[in-house]
Amino acid sequence: MSKLLTAESQELSELLPYNLLSKGELKEIASLLEFPKRIAITTHHKPDADALGSSLALYWYLRQKGHDVTVVTPSDYPAFLNWMPGQPSVIAYDHGKPSEKIKNIFSDADIIFCLDFNSLKRIFDLGDWVAGSRAVKIMIDHHLQPEDFASFNVWNTQAAATAELVFYFITLLGDHHLITLEIAQCLYAGILTDTGSFRHPSTNRTVHLIVADLLRIGVNPSKIHKQIYDNNNLSRLRFLGFVLKDKLIVDKELHTAIISISKEEIAEYQVDTGDTEGVVNYALSVKGIVLGVVVIERKDMVKLSFRSVGNFDVNTFARQYFEGGGHKNASGGKSEKSINDTVEYLMQSIKQNKNNLAEAYDSYFKTL
Repeated sequence: MSKLLTAESQELSELLPYNLLSKGELKEIASLLEFPKRIAITTHHKPDADALGSSLALYWYLRQKGHDVTVVTPSDYPAFLNWMPGQPSVIAYDHGKPSEKIKNIFSDADIIFCLDFNSLKRIFDLGDWVAGSRAVKIMIDHHLQPEDFASFNVWNTQAAATAELVFYFITLLGDHHLITLEIAQCLYAGILTDTGSFRHPSTNRTVHLIVADLLRIGVNPSKIHKQIYDNNNLSRLRFLGFVLKDKLIVDKELHTAIISISKEEIAEYQVDTGDTEGVVNYALSVKGIVLGVVVIERKDMVKLSFRSVGNFDVNTFARQYFEGGGHKNASGGKSEKSINDTVEYLMQSIKQNKNNLAEAYDSYFKTL
């Protein structure tokens, strides 16, 4: 463990190890990793920086331990993540196209790590292959209400990011000294993005201590920030301008802002994977808004992103109405309806929660 972490052990002990694993579980996992294994790592559909960053950080760590490691994503991911060390080795599954190679990676694995998701439906087709594998399954995640599919759960909703939990996982196994610059860069990207550049309520002193340790290892924050946030295509900026000018609808009575985007508009503005990431935050940034929603029509379904402030629980809202979930103030969902019918149903759902939204508004904005 680094000198920094040793000096700050009293403060870190409140979150490290979060009671993540019992001594017996930790011993079992250490024993599993003692000799070379075939290991598969996977994460959720349309991986973000935390999903891919935590996966690649674990990839580099396990390779140092002598394991044969493969990272498989259930879809493509944003091009602004291509800078991550180890990214060229990632195998991205093309949804709906059978792949014996990927199926065999899971069936032949001795251990499968499931990162940044806690329900097998989040990985679509890969879910059946993971469930059917005889491999030991280890889940590392910080979302609410996990399903019981893993042999070991490294899980806590207090964690700001799955990358934070991977940092703890490596440290708990006594291998903090194995955190290389490649690992540190991937972990930093996950923590940076899932804390909203360190502005979300999940950001605490311990998060900053961990980040300070990653900087000690050599992470350059400005370079990573630029790769993720200041690396836009012109088409994305024009798309964003269109969305804010023509697609943002604000209902002050319901303290809600909604953006809906059709597949025709996606095609017109040549929107790539990742180009819609963060758009929901613009909806939430409107003065006095408690709930921000983005509704996007994809090829096979309509996807929804929810963000909230204060006590309005979008995890519960997404689970109740849109087969989704996530965090209290940041969740996702889906709909099999048309985009117009989805928006109509969304408005009905929001109106049913009018009192909850009003209470959240009063408790959040009137106490600032």
